[in-house]
Amino acid sequence: MKALWDARFAGDEYVYGTAPNRFFAAQIVQTEPGRLLLPGEGEGRNAVFAALKGWQVDAIDFSHEARKKALALAEQSGTKLQNYLVCDLAEATLPENSYDAAAEIFVHLPPELRKQWHRKLSGSIRPGGRLIIEAYHRDQLSYGTGGPQHPDLLYTAHLLASDFPDFEMLMLDETVDTLNEGLLHQGLSALVRLVAVKR
Repeated sequence: MKALWDARFAGDEYVYGTAPNRFFAAQIVQTEPGRLLLPGEGEGRNAVFAALKGWQVDAIDFSHEARKKALALAEQSGTKLQNYLVCDLAEATLPENSYDAAAEIFVHLPPELRKQWHRKLSGSIRPGGRLIIEAYHRDQLSYGTGGPQHPDLLYTAHLLASDFPDFEMLMLDETVDTLNEGLLHQGLSALVRLVAVKR
């Protein structure tokens, strides 16, 4: 799997574009800057946007090629990403009650890893901290416009809510929207969106 993502990110083109995810950008600018965790960050589009808005960003991805492009994008944009860790999420360790916000943007994990990771992620967010998620819904298989091709890697609102019992849901929507993010997220898509605050 790591080789697949390194190959995907190895070219000069940013496969998901250089602009931040629209949902993430709209949510993060409403939140007072602090310490932000971005797992599965890829080529850095969201990390760079957040850094420019004053956030201290910790990014994680298991692709060295993604990290290289993220650091290059930050330099081109006039900022720096101080903490970009190359690591499998299954092996990542997170500080407890430390992040003011965390965002998962199209991070799709198999069920057992997802549950394990979401427990770690939940513990790393401080009480009062915010969680932002946008992911493909299971209905995405009928759209064919991006994302995993196996239902176990796709999400529902109920599934995400059950993963984060310590959070108050401010938004939990299943929706259809048009994506325009580089080469690989294009067109009408079935999505699930979550914004929550840790109790």
